[in-house]
Amino acid sequence: MRETPRPQGTAGDARSALPRLRPGRALAHNTGAVRSGNPHRSDVRPPQTPRGARDTGRRGRSGTTPPVPGRPLFRGFRVPGPGRRHGIVALVSALLFGLTSWQVAAHGAVRALDERLGRGLEASAVPGPLAQFLADLGNTAVALPVLLVAAGWALWRLRRAAGTGPARPWLPPLAALGGLAAVPALVVPFKVWLDRPGPPPMAGSHEGFYPSGHGATAAVAYGLAALLLARAHRRGAARREDARPAERGRGRIAAVPAAVLLATGTGLLNAGVGLGLVRQGYHWPLDVLGSWCLAGVLLPLWCAVCDRWGGRSAPDR
Repeated sequence: MRETPRPQGTAGDARSALPRLRPGRALAHNTGAVRSGNPHRSDVRPPQTPRGARDTGRRGRSGTTPPVPGRPLFRGFRVPGPGRRHGIVALVSALLFGLTSWQVAAHGAVRALDERLGRGLEASAVPGPLAQFLADLGNTAVALPVLLVAAGWALWRLRRAAGTGPARPWLPPLAALGGLAAVPALVVPFKVWLDRPGPPPMAGSHEGFYPSGHGATAAVAYGLAALLLARAHRRGAARREDARPAERGRGRIAAVPAAVLLATGTGLLNAGVGLGLVRQGYHWPLDVLGSWCLAGVLLPLWCAVCDRWGGRSAPDR
């Protein structure tokens, strides 16, 4: 079956094939013309052919609204990552420990003020039995069992979280015990080197009271116990999220109040231990502060070790 050939246009019909200019539409691309182009097109819109320049938003951000995550709010400002934050905390603690040690060794003005403050706290109205109880919390016989219980519970929780937990669940508890074992190795050399006399109630017993061994033991042991509990709780929340995809994100949000509660409780507990040591005349306030600075070096180091070598078997979602 043949197709009927279409009629060919002649030269005389060329005029009818030309497009007609319609009022209001011929100047559609004349940007800025009054009442020009399609009435539905904005008069101030850049031309699309050729491609015109478009507004990309404020400098330092992407052109989308809201900004793409990860872009800095201010040019040159970035929030440091976890590893860098650990390093900053450890560095600041080490610098502060160096300053306090220098004041103790040089008999500086801070040491004189520290001894006046210690005598005032020793004569304060804090009950003696309460102060003694708080000071005893810095003994290794009390702090070590607490850390062992926290390490055992954390190991159990981390082993259960096989899908989202670390590939080496034994590393955080083992590193915590190693951190507590490092306390005497750091405290004893400074005690021997600085050889600071103790408060009047401890006069003549022995020398070398800076930094406080009880204060460092309490800060490291209870601090590591809190970090272990928070880490295990976070891994358990991630495991529950994998089991229930509909609740994804709720576990991490719920873990924040637990971490804040642990940090607050640990801080108050160590403050009580320090107050008890000074109130009972066992140490000067600067001795306790120096022990806290040493803990401020060991705790971020533990976090860095666990984050670096306690690798996950599956990435967090």
